[in-house]
Amino acid sequence: MLAAVSPLAGSAVLAQGAATGSPRLEDLIPDSAVEDPEGWATRDSPASSGSEPADPAAPDSGSAMDEMPEISLPWPEPGDVPQPEPLQAEPDIDFATDFDDQVPALPDGKKIRVGSDMTLVFPDTGAEFELQDEFVDRFRELSTIAELSDDEDNLAQLSARARQDADLLDRLLRNYGYYDGYVLRSMGNGTNGDGSSSENPEVRFDIVSGTQYRFGAIDLGALPQAPDYEALRKSFEIWPGDPVLADKIVQENFDLDQALGETGYPFAAIGNPSLLIDHARQEGDLTLPVEPGGRYRFGSVVSGNPDFLSSKHLQRIARFDPGDIYKRSDEMDLRRAILATGLVSSVTISRRETRPPAPGQDGEVALDIELAKAPLRTIAGTIGYGSGEGVRIEGSWEHRNLFPPEGALRVRGIAGTKEQLAGVTFRRNNWRGRDKILTVDAYATNIDRDAYEAHTVSLLATYERVSTLLFQKPLTWSVGLEVIATDEREASVQGVNTPRATYFVAALPMRAMIDTSDSLLDPTRGFRLGGRISPEISSQGGSQSTYARTQIDATYYQPMGEKVVIAARTRVGSILGTGLGNIAPSRRFYAGGGGSVRGYGYQKIGPRDDVGDPNGGRSLVEFSLEARIRTGMFGGALSVVPFIDAGNVDRSTTPSFSDMRFGAGLGVRYNTGFGPIRLDVATPLNPRSGDNPIAVYIGLGQAF
Repeated sequence: MLAAVSPLAGSAVLAQGAATGSPRLEDLIPDSAVEDPEGWATRDSPASSGSEPADPAAPDSGSAMDEMPEISLPWPEPGDVPQPEPLQAEPDIDFATDFDDQVPALPDGKKIRVGSDMTLVFPDTGAEFELQDEFVDRFRELSTIAELSDDEDNLAQLSARARQDADLLDRLLRNYGYYDGYVLRSMGNGTNGDGSSSENPEVRFDIVSGTQYRFGAIDLGALPQAPDYEALRKSFEIWPGDPVLADKIVQENFDLDQALGETGYPFAAIGNPSLLIDHARQEGDLTLPVEPGGRYRFGSVVSGNPDFLSSKHLQRIARFDPGDIYKRSDEMDLRRAILATGLVSSVTISRRETRPPAPGQDGEVALDIELAKAPLRTIAGTIGYGSGEGVRIEGSWEHRNLFPPEGALRVRGIAGTKEQLAGVTFRRNNWRGRDKILTVDAYATNIDRDAYEAHTVSLLATYERVSTLLFQKPLTWSVGLEVIATDEREASVQGVNTPRATYFVAALPMRAMIDTSDSLLDPTRGFRLGGRISPEISSQGGSQSTYARTQIDATYYQPMGEKVVIAARTRVGSILGTGLGNIAPSRRFYAGGGGSVRGYGYQKIGPRDDVGDPNGGRSLVEFSLEARIRTGMFGGALSVVPFIDAGNVDRSTTPSFSDMRFGAGLGVRYNTGFGPIRLDVATPLNPRSGDNPIAVYIGLGQAF
């Protein structure tokens, strides 16, 4: 028997020998070698003579090996050598041998095909598997085999993925409360559609669920100390005896947190849940550390920069009043509303206790608002061309908080071949209420269109309640006061200018709309119904006329499956109370264009003069119908939109359907995430003389 000594151990031995006076090299060389080196080197070798010179330092060949000098390690006895443990069977090895006679056969059960090379089997063991369909759907979404396998997979690839899926099934069983369940994995040849054997391998999982565990004791920490414990406990809908579902714990944790945040607990804290499984009872004891922290009501809202946005203004745009029960959603809504002003780049809200809770009395919490200013000045410009509008260049400068809080000043101008404008606008957002806007707009404009020419000076004040992307309201409205002085004339006749007329108009425009649609920019369902009425007094050439401009707009959106939305629109308008000649040309009804009847030029539909130029009317009717069809192109962002429009303008106060103009075309929409970019190409179906065969429209948002 040989003993192996490591190099490290040998070095230690030599070092020890040198230190204790071991024999020197000179003592180990025989005298014969010193006297006759050549003769000593050529002496007979043991191979030739069969013997070896005796060496007093060498062990006797016929005796047991002596212990080496200077080594104190005992020679191991045979019984002291540790015996290797037998190898454990590798659980993930698939054997080709049939072991049916060693593994108990499972009863038949429900078989569910998952993909082309995998089957789940739920043996009929008498234990009911609740939520089995949900279990299978979830496994199908997470399965490695279902995601990665194909017809070219070999046995090794499929076996590796099967091991991962077996672990997934084990985890899912525990997720649904089956802590005694197990999964048996087997592999073999698959079957074809006709039932014959296939050469492609197939995986089979037999899922023995066992008994579903139930919740035992439920500990919710300090929650019973809350004043309204009973209501809060009902929000956490897990009770002893309910099935142990991991997803249920997560969901009810969220529900309890939401209930605490919405019923006056701004300082509530919920720790991580723990579940203690008792296999003997087949139950799980749930512990959820909850610290309610006391119930509070809103106090004051305190601005960190009152000269920029005052505390009073921030309180005005909040959806709560001091003394209301604290709600986390109201706090988050205030944060979003401050960001929606466009005046700040970031908002930090800190809760500060101003009065602690007392027996029978809620505490009070103030909200401290820290604001970081955003850039407040904007310079914008656009340039474009339209067949009915000519070249148009528009620019503007705006300061959004020149008159705090939220008092904006905007200066704008238009330079175009058919329109020139200079104007200044003052706007106060969130004035006397959330999403209520006061606007005062003064401008001077010169318009030269086919229908009329107008030099106009106008002052318009409007107070309105609007929808925003943050909060789309079911009801919006506006009231205004408009004063206009305009010098106008209708289109020239055979190159001869018609007489000019000066009109002084005072109007009280009002508008209201009901909106049940699901989006401001890209609605897919619901309807909008709006009405406008503007009582007006017009004075021209010493005569005075009183009339009312009225208009009704309705749109409807209906999804047809997952990829198609049918959208319809109608508009009806009438000017009541005076003749057409008493109404300034710019105040009459016109139709045609991208927001009206596509396929026709801007304001080209309706009554015309002797040379074919439109001159407007007192009634209007329009219809539009389109199908918005999503495609799979560009990640589903591209849609195609076939459409048909119709409309007419009449000189009478009653809309006429006898001379309707129809236009049809095809559009595309590209969804940017903010809103769709629209491109429509249309043609008139029953054009009149002078109508172009093709019209193109580009804009942001849907046509209606």
